[in-house]
Amino acid sequence: MTSYFLHKSRAIKKVCPVCQRPFTWRKKWEKDWEQVFYCSERCRRGKENKS
Repeated sequence: MTSYFLHKSRAIKKVCPVCQRPFTWRKKWEKDWEQVFYCSERCRRGKENKS
């Protein structure tokens, strides 16, 4: 298992495709960080409404 979190300032970041905001690695995503695409449940549910 790869540790993605080194330090808060150097944490791996992704950009949410719905709201275009950057978000960083979180402990709860440790096992499936590669499959995380959305910053929140709200963005994940709203992905169909956005073009």
